[in-house]
Amino acid sequence: MNPPRFDNSYARLPQRFYTKLQPKPVASPSVIAVNDALAAQMGLDADWLRSDDGVAMLAGNAMPHGADPLAQVYAGHQFGGWSPQLGDGRANVIGEVLGADGGRWDIQLKGSGPTPYSRRGDGRAGLGPVLREYIVSEAMHALGVPTTRALAAVQTGERVQRETGVPGAILTRAARSHIRVGTFQFFASRDDQEAVSLLLDHAIERHYPEVALGDALGFLTAVIAAQAKLVAKWMGLGFIHGVMNTDNTHVGGLTIDYGPCAFMDAYHPAKVFSSIDQQGRYAYQGQPEVLVWNLAQLATSLLPLIDPDRDKAVTAARTALESFGDYYTAAWKQVFFAKIGFATGGDAQVVLIQDLLTRMSDNGADFTRVFRAMARGQGARDEFVDPTSFDHWETRWGGGDTELMMASNPAIIPRNHRVEEAIQAGLQGDFAPFNRLNAALALPFKDVAEHADLEAAPSNQQLIHQTFCGT
Repeated sequence: MNPPRFDNSYARLPQRFYTKLQPKPVASPSVIAVNDALAAQMGLDADWLRSDDGVAMLAGNAMPHGADPLAQVYAGHQFGGWSPQLGDGRANVIGEVLGADGGRWDIQLKGSGPTPYSRRGDGRAGLGPVLREYIVSEAMHALGVPTTRALAAVQTGERVQRETGVPGAILTRAARSHIRVGTFQFFASRDDQEAVSLLLDHAIERHYPEVALGDALGFLTAVIAAQAKLVAKWMGLGFIHGVMNTDNTHVGGLTIDYGPCAFMDAYHPAKVFSSIDQQGRYAYQGQPEVLVWNLAQLATSLLPLIDPDRDKAVTAARTALESFGDYYTAAWKQVFFAKIGFATGGDAQVVLIQDLLTRMSDNGADFTRVFRAMARGQGARDEFVDPTSFDHWETRWGGGDTELMMASNPAIIPRNHRVEEAIQAGLQGDFAPFNRLNAALALPFKDVAEHADLEAAPSNQQLIHQTFCGT
């Protein structure tokens, strides 16, 4: 059994990028889950991760040779309000490894204790949010959505105080980096152009090697394209991030920070789940527009590096931001055309999709079940309060490529009530529902008879109307 071999590039950046500190040890760690497939991709030994030394690392109790734990600093706009200093308040990047595919991975412990950025928090994580992020982030990966990953989850043997005392846990999160729009904002707001330039080159090397070092405009354009494709994938799954702050917008085009996120059951474009999103800023239909706003904050941070002439820099950045619409429209078409079985299409297909979505909203139709039933060739009309509404639309549609639709429309998503069931069982020490749900979500496009019950929409009693941040 072999421990990780670390090569910590972020730790080689200047000290003002982070605070180096050891995770705070916990009382009695025990493994909930280790992601064997991800471990193999990262070049890690899953058996070692389950060993005493491995569990000690996953719990933050002891670091193997080469680890160099640090908490990253960043800033950000939260619900539109500026926070000049945020940072990893309960997380610790213990180091980086080079994966079997040659890619670089951060290994981060979430819930590993307080840091200088904790803002009076305890730095810990409850078991519920850890299980939630493990389930949803791995489901997103299986659904083909760029995302941070869950490498492992452990219980700490301690309790943390939230509304009540709850079991403590730590999630080991893996990502190609943890660089956010807010990371750039932190240094730009301090007029630290040297740091912005160093961060730019680091982010290019991590995520966009096709972009020349120092090419801020090329980097901005690459981020815009990646984020446009990402949010189009969210829209095609009925996914609502719930807290699209700039510190939760990843420059590599990954989905990051699964707090009050949710997947819609019945389709409604204005749907909001997050308990802290009182004004609906991050509603389903608003996600593309919010993303443009976030990307504008990145552009502002990069202006001095785009061109020393501010007017020229602003013009170039504005042109780049205006390209978002084209990138997003192309990605949205690719996603939604495939959902109704068309490899390509034009304005007529856009109108057809928009009409279907309107009819679904008017009839309380389940987003996932309608599209999967269409792929199967039966049952879609049953999802509508007025089935004839679908019948009228279906006549205009005329059918599509079944194979394409089956590969584009999942049978199973992490429905809110199923995730909550897994969490509640886990809080009682029963991880069988958690393990079963993860196994099913790993095959979202397959029809698996033993998982058929997990496809069901929630009953009225099972409906979840609000989701909550895990901090």
